[in-house]
Amino acid sequence: MDHAAAVAAGRDVSAGDLTVVVTSVSSDSHTWNLVVLQLLLEELGHRVHNLGACVPDELLVSECLRLRPDLIVVSSVNGHGFHDGLRLIRQVRSQAELAGTPMVIGGKLGIAGPGCDRSRAQLMAAGYGAVFEDGTGLTAFQSYVGRLTTGEAS
Repeated sequence: MDHAAAVAAGRDVSAGDLTVVVTSVSSDSHTWNLVVLQLLLEELGHRVHNLGACVPDELLVSECLRLRPDLIVVSSVNGHGFHDGLRLIRQVRSQAELAGTPMVIGGKLGIAGPGCDRSRAQLMAAGYGAVFEDGTGLTAFQSYVGRLTTGEAS
């Protein structure tokens, strides 16, 4: 829903004003997924800082410490999202200032394809607020972001 449609529908667009960091994992050189997420989030009224592809863990952490985002979105297309994502969340959560920042991961998280409940559970246990596997569409992601703006998700 774009801003004009949100206003016409009576939606409180001021509640959608999150600062969001969008990134890939360090081994992923794909960018189209990041652009799609950035455009979607901007259409929802959020401020997006797209760090791009192949982002070193240390750079993501330092940028998040600088920006203090309301949400960190990690996207992976290369199939290494599970392993890289576990390493990344541990580094983010090791920073007291970022320990409570909502962080989600999605895309092609493993080479076996979607549906690995064990991997999903491990990512959630490590600190991700949500895991969006390849093929689930953007509806669940949009719903999660919407709940963040109303304080229902973390």
